Amino acid sequence: MNLFSLRRQAPSLDDLASEVAQLADSDTLSAERLMPSVERPRQVFVRGQGSWLWDSHDRAYLDFSQAGGANSLGHSPSALVKAIASQAQALINPGFNLHNRGMLSLAERLCASTASDQAYLLNSGSEACEAAIKLARKWGQLHRGGASRIIVAKQGCHGRSLATLSASDSDNLHNRFAPLLPGFDPVPFNDLPALHAAVDAQTVAIMLEPIQSDAGVVPATEHYLKGVERLCRELGILLILDEVQTGIGRCGSLLAEQSYGVRADIVVLGKGLGGGVPLAALLARGKACCFAVGELGGTHHGNALITAAGLVVLDSVHDRSFLQQINDQGQHLRAGLARLAQRYGHGELRGQGLFYGLTLSEDCAEAVVHAALHEGLILSAAQADCLRFTPALTVSKANIDEMLLRLGRAFSRVRTAQMQCRKGIAV
Repeated sequence: MNLFSLRRQAPSLDDLASEVAQLADSDTLSAERLMPSVERPRQVFVRGQGSWLWDSHDRAYLDFSQAGGANSLGHSPSALVKAIASQAQALINPGFNLHNRGMLSLAERLCASTASDQAYLLNSGSEACEAAIKLARKWGQLHRGGASRIIVAKQGCHGRSLATLSASDSDNLHNRFAPLLPGFDPVPFNDLPALHAAVDAQTVAIMLEPIQSDAGVVPATEHYLKGVERLCRELGILLILDEVQTGIGRCGSLLAEQSYGVRADIVVLGKGLGGGVPLAALLARGKACCFAVGELGGTHHGNALITAAGLVVLDSVHDRSFLQQINDQGQHLRAGLARLAQRYGHGELRGQGLFYGLTLSEDCAEAVVHAALHEGLILSAAQADCLRFTPALTVSKANIDEMLLRLGRAFSRVRTAQMQCRKGIAV
């Protein structure tokens, strides 16, 4: 693919408003019937391949969000497309109460590759996190005198159901959806003494993200996460790792826990497991395997279609050369982002593998995201002052170099707009 043919002359600031208006006028599809959820640009996207997306005007965009990391193998990878098409012709969903080959195969593969004892397949990370909470509380009834409270980290995010919102420490979300469910104790992240002080007789588990995604890609330190594991073993409570964002190769190993050298009792997977298809998993080990028949259920859980996608993703990510490539490309991405950050006076770069957050010098992440879109680059903002990068795990160095060029232009555009604004205020 010739990258130069995909570029176009960057529009000036004066062109941006008219460009949006033209998009609105020329697209006949309307979003009026959609319930409001997130702010979306006007573009309507119609096809994708690898790290690229095309809109209805046939303009190409380099995608370094990939649906928040869900498209682990990029857009429409051939192996995934073939597997889904073939499975759809044979069997889509025989029903939750019946076995299918994909369900059995994926559960076996997940357990074997992660050294887990049992797996349960769901549709989303939120559902999987909620199932983990239920499993921990069931274990508390059986083995810890009915203990049910779960310690979580401040600024953590475990989903959007009422239970997982309650387990998440986001003042913004809490204000929107209060009152939430009781039974969760938030403590500061990367603070072992605070964690230890929060444990009491009613504590059944500690639930953490190895890297806090929505907080701005904030990694746990190795000392902290190993200390948490040791604390759980000493006090006889469960360790739950929410690897919805960090699992399935995103951090350069199949699970982030492997790079930290820890082992959880319960692991939650989502996002990249389905390669863009809704698929998540709950993994349990040893004493945590305590669900009984009839305590879980869901119409689409583990259906033949979504498990076919999961098997393709696992085939790719389980390969050592693939994981090495993630680490190699991740180092290339890190080095390039560090250079840009220094050039434009931005702040800290955090993350590992192909999962990074870049702290900006001001609360201008949304402005950079919008400017990047006009440069044909799709990014996301984890926080008001933090950009998040979750490219396809198959991203090439050429894709990364092209992204850095477009991001540099977006930084320049935002800086120019800020200077013009400040001059206007001064006048």
